[in-house]
Amino acid sequence: MKILSVIRLKGQADRRLRAGHQWIYSNEVDTSATPLKQFTPGDQVVVETAQGKPLGIATINPNTLICGRLMSRSTDTFLNKSTLVHRLKIALSLRELTYPAPYYRLVFGDSDGLSGLVVDRFADILVVQISTAGMERVKNEIVEALQDVVKPSAILMKNDGKMRQIEGLETYVEEAFGTVPELVFLQENGVLFQAPVWDGQKTGWFYDHRENRKTMQGFCDGKRVLDVFSYIGGWGVQAASAGATDVTFIDASESALSHVGENLKLNQYEGGFNLMHGDAFEAMQSLIEEKERFDVVVMDPPAFIARRKDIKAGEGAYHRANQLAMRLVAKGGILVSGSCSMHLETARLHDIIRSNSRQLERFSQLIYRGTQAPDHPVHPAIEETEYLKALFYRIHNNMGL
Repeated sequence: MKILSVIRLKGQADRRLRAGHQWIYSNEVDTSATPLKQFTPGDQVVVETAQGKPLGIATINPNTLICGRLMSRSTDTFLNKSTLVHRLKIALSLRELTYPAPYYRLVFGDSDGLSGLVVDRFADILVVQISTAGMERVKNEIVEALQDVVKPSAILMKNDGKMRQIEGLETYVEEAFGTVPELVFLQENGVLFQAPVWDGQKTGWFYDHRENRKTMQGFCDGKRVLDVFSYIGGWGVQAASAGATDVTFIDASESALSHVGENLKLNQYEGGFNLMHGDAFEAMQSLIEEKERFDVVVMDPPAFIARRKDIKAGEGAYHRANQLAMRLVAKGGILVSGSCSMHLETARLHDIIRSNSRQLERFSQLIYRGTQAPDHPVHPAIEETEYLKALFYRIHNNMGL
């Protein structure tokens, strides 16, 4: 049997782990008994309570605030190919239960028992993101396990995320197996896309808003639609496919916008569309000055609140963005307000819309609350895994109320 070193927790520091969480913070470790500096990033260790009772096995990085990630509650189960294969099979069974076609997030980190690992599936092509030293240590085993379970034609390692810098890992993008094209095909809600997996954002696509975009489609037939922070058109192209007569896309990335037209062509869209390259706030302001109005406005920005210390400034950005968006909604139109910031609670986003409604003398009605798709499952003990929200409002003139 493999013999591992031990980290011992301080008194009461095991309570969160016993409740189901998987993270260990550096200030929870009894460093007098088990100094963190003795470990190398990526090591696997046995976690013990202050009384010496084993809690399981974790990967460790002594240089980060989240220094440990519990991988098993048994001291006999290591993070290796066998464990990876087992958990990948469980993850795959959930996605196949939920979606008939092989386009989804196959692995969602902690929620699938694989902290630090994300895998998106585009038919027979997989895009993998590793964000922790522990997962980086078993990178080869991950590739082998994915080949065994999914049997893909190619695997791309898209290891260029910000978390890798925190973990002290190098960033790189490379083929781990097979040949991955610059653009890969995917299908979502019956709509076709090509996603730039090599140089696009994150894995090249955002499957998490899938169900919310499906709901949005129901409001778009015969309507004018505005897609703000559009990226490659995830919302707007689906609005077009649902019968929108005219769609305007706003994004700061000229490269991303270049893919919008191609994605519209893929779906044989014959309506009007407008690509606005530039700062979203400035673009919305110019549309307001031009007295443009849209039946459906989608506001789906990047995370304005990356860390807790960003909450005040981030909430200000959400307030300003949604205020501009609300001013562009036609009478009786729909505002979709999205957020991928875990630190922005749904109730706070709703309050931001309420505040904007009063300031602009609008009458808003919340008609739908959306969250992340089933391929981004929420771990009930890890609130950090529940991050996405999409609130749909119908917007009227003040109506004297």
